[in-house]
Amino acid sequence: MRAASISISFVSSAATLSLVRRHHHLSRYLASTFASIQRQCQHSQLLLPPPPTSFVGNNKTHSFSNIRMMAMAASGENSEKFELPKSVPVRVAHELLQAGHHYLDVRTFEEFTAGHALGAVNIPYMFKAGDGMKKNPDFLEEVSKRFGKDDEIIVGCQSGKRSLMAATDLSSAGFTGVTDIAGGYSAWRQNGLPTE
Repeated sequence: MRAASISISFVSSAATLSLVRRHHHLSRYLASTFASIQRQCQHSQLLLPPPPTSFVGNNKTHSFSNIRMMAMAASGENSEKFELPKSVPVRVAHELLQAGHHYLDVRTFEEFTAGHALGAVNIPYMFKAGDGMKKNPDFLEEVSKRFGKDDEIIVGCQSGKRSLMAATDLSSAGFTGVTDIAGGYSAWRQNGLPTE
């Protein structure tokens, strides 16, 4: 009887691990496919929404980050470094700014000087390069000179795509208080929030 229960437990664990691995591979495939499409769109200067954070399978909603963390936990890897930063609407971001958070505007210098949120600091995540954009290779270094790893930072761009990428890079680099602004400066202005 005991041998039977042990073998059932082993089969159950193996099935769970297999399921986690399948979801992990699907998550990695979808993330790499989205990154490829995003690079092509940036090269063509097309707008693309941020990547999905969940998908529906077997009538259940699965979070990519949760599946990735489950798969990494199953393989013994540290999953904490892969958590996605949280995103908040512009009105919540404004309240956070009033509460003492720092506003990091990651748009280009030209975009920033044309108008920005009151009190924002500009460190571009990308620069214009020919017909497209290229990533600022010194972004993390420049942010580290201006902010501490534990500072509360809200990150915004024009529409929300660059800020999500920047916030993800910052979180991966160990910045613990990073929050992405969904909708970016466009939504900030549409909501009549303070600018300069």
